[in-house]
Amino acid sequence: MQTNLTEQARKLPRAEEAESILRSCVHCGFCNATCPTYQLLGDERDGPRGRIYLIKAFLEGEATTRETQIHLDQCLSCRNCETTCPSGVKYHTLLDIGREAMAGKIERPLQERVLRSALRTVVPHAGTFKTLLKAGQMVRPFMPTALKNKIPGQITPAKPRPTTKHARQVLILEGCAQAGLSPNTNAAAARVLDRLGISLQSISEAGCCGALDYHLDAQQAGLDRARNNIDAWWPAIENGAEAIVQTASGCGAFIKEYAHLLKDDPAYSEKAAKISALALDLVQVLEQEDLQPLQVKTSQRLAFHCPCTLQHAQKLGGRVEPILKKLGFSLTFVADGHLCCGSAGSYSITQPVLAKQLRDNRMNALEAGKPDTIVTANIGCQTHLGSADRTPVRHWIEVVEDALT
Repeated sequence: MQTNLTEQARKLPRAEEAESILRSCVHCGFCNATCPTYQLLGDERDGPRGRIYLIKAFLEGEATTRETQIHLDQCLSCRNCETTCPSGVKYHTLLDIGREAMAGKIERPLQERVLRSALRTVVPHAGTFKTLLKAGQMVRPFMPTALKNKIPGQITPAKPRPTTKHARQVLILEGCAQAGLSPNTNAAAARVLDRLGISLQSISEAGCCGALDYHLDAQQAGLDRARNNIDAWWPAIENGAEAIVQTASGCGAFIKEYAHLLKDDPAYSEKAAKISALALDLVQVLEQEDLQPLQVKTSQRLAFHCPCTLQHAQKLGGRVEPILKKLGFSLTFVADGHLCCGSAGSYSITQPVLAKQLRDNRMNALEAGKPDTIVTANIGCQTHLGSADRTPVRHWIEVVEDALT
């Protein structure tokens, strides 16, 4: 694709990167075939190819309106298109660049600005989020259905974590929303890994991975959170921690991007590269271990929902299912497993209509095999799918831990 960026666009910090990505696109349209929003809306501007053209037009000086921003906002950043693309277009990076550039030129309506600011203020702070979540649960019965569904009726409390200190140590990201919405997830991971002779170490100074800020018009705030986590983890890394484990694939996908996002930061580029290299989704840890010590007893039928951040961003699709089968779980067939459930970070809140359509489509596919439980690997997907209030939805490691004998 030929490009002709304006002089003003060329002054953007990532202009050269944007131009390189634009030129790699051959506008074949294969991406539209697997784009969830294009399938729902049928509008070229709501598919990856169309959005690439919209960003290109903006960077080349064509008049850009609020309508253009809406089409970019409606993208899930699921990266399904990247899996499909024969040319290896780094669409999500171009989208980040385009969104940031447009945010500086187009003012959002007041309601949107307030909502995005509220999300950035509350969700990344685990303590604040937990407090407000508990308050929400108390008044949940009196809420309108649309709002009630955003708050889980029941939250599984965390089981005690092992006190044994093994020679093998890995760090774990406690996360922000997950600590309130599913506090037992990391506890279950700790108990399973303890059986395998691995101890989880939590670093209290590490907080939100930064993805929420980064994708809600506050990229620098997101990068500052990344720097904070690097500083928090670094002493433990120097003391021999094997890895930084994530049980939320959305967080893991972003941490693995630290190296790229901070590559031009002289104070953090080398450390960020090290952190990204050590970042592992939980499945990457378990698939390297002898699982014999786990001794699972189960007759459960599970349907596995593979989050987009696991299969498209981290390229780990098809890795959880063999572990579950090896442990004795029966897995049902799930059609169109590559499609997004509509969670996509804060998307289910900022784009509720589209998110609900995608959720219901996914639930229909996941329930087709009549599973006892739906399992996933990301707190956003878990909460969003669970908001349908149909088949129970849990993190897969919790189901494994429950079945230990």
